[in-house]
Amino acid sequence: MPLPPDFTLLQVVPELETGGAEQSTIDVAQAVVRAGGTALVATRGGRMVARLEADGGRMAQMPVQTKNPLVMLGNAARLVALIRQENVSIVHARSRAPAFSALWAAKSTGTPFVATYHGVYKAQSGLKRWYNAIMTRGDLVIANSDYTRDHVLSEHKLAPDKLVTIPRGVDLDRFDPTFVTSNRVDALRAAWDLSPNDHRTQILLAGRVTRIKGHLVIVEAARLLAARGRQDFQILFAGDHQGRTGYAAEVQAAIDAAGLGDAVKLVGHCDDMPAAYLLADFAILPTSVPESFGRAAVEPQAMGRPVIASNHGGVTETILDGTTGWLAPVDDAEAWADALARAIDLGPGKRLEMGEVGKKRARQLYSADAMCAQTLAAYEKVLEDHD
Repeated sequence: MPLPPDFTLLQVVPELETGGAEQSTIDVAQAVVRAGGTALVATRGGRMVARLEADGGRMAQMPVQTKNPLVMLGNAARLVALIRQENVSIVHARSRAPAFSALWAAKSTGTPFVATYHGVYKAQSGLKRWYNAIMTRGDLVIANSDYTRDHVLSEHKLAPDKLVTIPRGVDLDRFDPTFVTSNRVDALRAAWDLSPNDHRTQILLAGRVTRIKGHLVIVEAARLLAARGRQDFQILFAGDHQGRTGYAAEVQAAIDAAGLGDAVKLVGHCDDMPAAYLLADFAILPTSVPESFGRAAVEPQAMGRPVIASNHGGVTETILDGTTGWLAPVDDAEAWADALARAIDLGPGKRLEMGEVGKKRARQLYSADAMCAQTLAAYEKVLEDHD
């Protein structure tokens, strides 16, 4: 059953700043518009709204990022009004706090409700498990990896037919090395104050500057490499601190205390990630908490760059250890220093060979088009079952 001609999707996501859930929101909205439907996103807002609107989607601005019960109740009423006004076909929640308002609004209007489990949420109490379970109370749950799917099944005892795995996709038109000009790479190098004559191995950690991303482990690993007499590398932390200035200051203080000011750099938010991956020789993803999927492990592979990642979570599905990258022990700075040294010593030729294998695999398995097609097919089934 194809999407009906008057199909309207309402996605609910706290913010549209940066991140995997946010990018998936944008990708699916674009796919719905291309299929002839209407794509709405209820969100507080953020820098990605411009992309949403350029693709033909529309923002319904409201404070859905809140966990304040009274504001959440107000959001539910706002969503009810929006669903009725726009004749919404499906409500799709992508985060727990707004899912409470979205589910209430969907049930109040008789609208099918879908939720994507974007992360493996911790539950150290019955109350937290109940809070997390909001994502499983609709018509269908989408897991963004088999790792996430296994967690949902064991944690919430959900019926398997209520759950489908749809891996996150990468925009392979955007993340295609043949489309990135040398001028873009040079511009980024200049913006980050990097010398074009610097022949050190460039290592990129792309992601929000938050503790779980493992920056401090990498600073310690870099200190260990320097203590071994190595000066043949530069590590770039590219990402937004999103108001977590205390942690960013802590990272910078660790860099300074280790005397690594020229070897490890916080370069801030990056709008041209394809160019960033081409600037780098390889990427790293040293997360201390498992990534449910780990788009930051797939994007560099799509750009032909090997990846070192922490050996847990969804990245164990997206990285072939020793073939398209490497898996390193979690939070073990000594092991990470060894892994970095191994990748540096491999040399550009061998790294490019690994990168080619990763690029082919990423293009086969993790396209945004495939993710969107599977998501629209899931919507079709939900609508069919709801009739």
